[in-house]
Amino acid sequence: MTFDRTVRVSLVVPLLLAAAGCVSQDSAPKAASPAVSPTQQSTAASSGLAAPTASATKITTDLTVPRSGIGMATYRCGSSGMISIQNLGTSLRVAGPDGWTEEFTASPANQSSRYQAAATHDAVVIDGREALLMKKGATPLTCRR
Repeated sequence: MTFDRTVRVSLVVPLLLAAAGCVSQDSAPKAASPAVSPTQQSTAASSGLAAPTASATKITTDLTVPRSGIGMATYRCGSSGMISIQNLGTSLRVAGPDGWTEEFTASPANQSSRYQAAATHDAVVIDGREALLMKKGATPLTCRR
């Protein structure tokens, strides 16, 4: 009975410690840093050398910048022609087959798939490799990359 319990505890405790080490204690994401083992720290301390620090190679990620960045994509809209969509971060610039150009802002502002033009209430919805373009008074266009 004691041996069975020892085996179970010896399997569960390291898993719990590993899971606890992976979970952030606050809601902010952690930057990647090199691991310094206790052996390296004690060796460095006994030899009089400074222990390696994580701040020397700290990687910082700015989460306020949109992931997609600025880019351009062309979509084919069947027999209606092609549209070009330029990603400007929090907005899109769409150039249509008839030469029109319109800027769409994210709607709501914190997402990256639905965009709306404030003046005309036209809209663009991006879903993977498809874009749905809805213009006032026209049939919605489904366009594919």
